[in-house]
Amino acid sequence: MKAIDMTKIYSNEKYKGNWVALQDDEQTVVASGKTLKEVMQKSEKKGISHPVVTQIPHEVLPIVGII
Repeated sequence: MKAIDMTKIYSNEKYKGNWVALQDDEQTVVASGKTLKEVMQKSEKKGISHPVVTQIPHEVLPIVGII
């Protein structure tokens, strides 16, 4: 599976702290909002009933782990 660069979505101020719905390419935002319900309703109105959905954090923090 190829890695997906979501830098543009995570760095966009209007998405921080909100839910976003993406097309199958996982690069194109079709809807955003404060609640999951709101995002799903907006997506369905655009004809996308099963979008890829994620919540964008307010800030991206590094995760360090031990293998």
